[in-house]
Amino acid sequence: MSQDYRKTPEALARLTPNQYKVTQDEGTEPAFRNEYWNNHDAGLYVDVVSGQPLFTSIDKYDSRSGWPSFTKPISPDVVTEHTDRTLFMKRVEVRSSGADSHLGHVFDDGPADAGGLRYCMNSASLRFIPLAELEEQGYGEFRGLFETDADGAAASTTKENS
Repeated sequence: MSQDYRKTPEALARLTPNQYKVTQDEGTEPAFRNEYWNNHDAGLYVDVVSGQPLFTSIDKYDSRSGWPSFTKPISPDVVTEHTDRTLFMKRVEVRSSGADSHLGHVFDDGPADAGGLRYCMNSASLRFIPLAELEEQGYGEFRGLFETDADGAAASTTKENS
C-alpha cells in the first residue's frame, strides 16, 4: 500500500456529496444518523480521501454523542489540530495530516483513565477496514495493533467500552 496519503482529484471525485461536504467544507453530519457511531466491529478507521490510517476500534468508545469517538489516534502525527472559533465557541478541529481532510473535533471530556480526550469524528470522513480484511485491503502492517497479550490487553493499548 502506498504511504503517500494525499488528496488527489481522483480521490475527491469518488466522494459522495456528504463525504465531500464534511471533509472539504468542514461539514458535520447528524448525530446518531451516521454510519459508524454504533459500529462495534474490530478494525481500522482510515481517511476516506487518502486511505491514511487514523484510528482503531481498540480506542473507540461509546461517548453517547452520536458520533464515532476515540481516545486517541493511531499516532499523534496522523492528525493535525487547529483552533476553530465557529459556532460562537472555541473548539479544536482535527484534520488528517496527509490529505488535510476535516475529520471532526477533539474535546477534553473523554475517559480519564485513557488520557481524557474524546476525538469526536464524522463517519463521512472515515472508511472502516474490518480486521479480517486488513491484509486484503493493504493494511496488514496494522494487524499487530490488535494482537493481545496473555492478559487479553491489546498490544498497543487497552480496550475501551466499544
